[in-house]
Amino acid sequence: MASRLLIVRLGALGDIVHAVPVLTALHRHDPALQIDWLVDAAYAPMLACVPSVHQRIIVRRRSATPTGACVFDASPSGYVQAVAHLRRQRYDVALDLQGLIKSALWARLSGARRVIGFSAGHLRERQAAWFYSEAVTPPPGVHVVRKNLAMAEALGASGSSIEVKLQAECSPAIEAARAGAPYAVINPGAAWPNKRWPAAQFAAVAGHLQARHQLRTLVTYGPGEQALAGAVVDASGGAAALAPPTRIGEMVALMQGARLVVSGDTGPMHIAAAMDAPLVALFGPTWPARNGPWNPADVVVSRAELCQCHHKRQCQSGSPCIERISVDEVTTAVDLRLAREPVS
Repeated sequence: MASRLLIVRLGALGDIVHAVPVLTALHRHDPALQIDWLVDAAYAPMLACVPSVHQRIIVRRRSATPTGACVFDASPSGYVQAVAHLRRQRYDVALDLQGLIKSALWARLSGARRVIGFSAGHLRERQAAWFYSEAVTPPPGVHVVRKNLAMAEALGASGSSIEVKLQAECSPAIEAARAGAPYAVINPGAAWPNKRWPAAQFAAVAGHLQARHQLRTLVTYGPGEQALAGAVVDASGGAAALAPPTRIGEMVALMQGARLVVSGDTGPMHIAAAMDAPLVALFGPTWPARNGPWNPADVVVSRAELCQCHHKRQCQSGSPCIERISVDEVTTAVDLRLAREPVS
């Protein structure tokens, strides 16, 4: 077994969550293993919630320096310094869990004795395979977490269980939001426009949560999404309120305390899954069998089978397929998921 290992997974939020079980499985197999993680500066806050990382190596910094990490600028000199730092670590193994040319190149430039990635048919960019010394072929048609765990299994670790360890940051604002009556979380935003269910429909679900289940609803939002969250609140008839502004660690804490989370396929949904929050997940242009919750008790409402633009940010047919999901379908899913989860 290696003694020093590098994981290359540059982003994004949900993808980093999906990669954390690899780190956990490897540490379970060998607690003395030191695992560093190479991450893009834009997604470094997510990695700060993973306490078992030995060293965060952050590239493409453009603004303030994150603390507790090795940080390199988005400049030619910054990249040279990053490669020099990686080579000084003398890694035994580098794992590319992203499958892009840039991530495979970083893994190769690390100087690791073994550079392992997925076989060409399982890569987002097939040319990435040129940079690997070894390739792993995951089982076909599995969830992306299971695909990633095939990499841990190639190093002798067991991939039978999915374990994600994230560290919450419970600030006074989050403590205040969590205090009092049980709450649900609605997350209406998503980076891809065709992953967003309409605000009015989310508002109707908040009303159902209040009337049927006596749950108040907190509406979360990321950068640039506050107006969307506000539209849900405004249309909810008082059933929903805005969540406090959250850093990633605070989002982890908010999801940890939620009685239920309703969200599309986006980073906060994957954080909720990692924290074992009961989930109702809404899917349009992506496949829930690959990207959805991995707890069998969670409920998925999907229109992926009807979608004409899988894995595209914008709808190609004029009307996002996720909008065909009705309020009744989601409230039925809410009732089912809450019936499966005992009230504490």
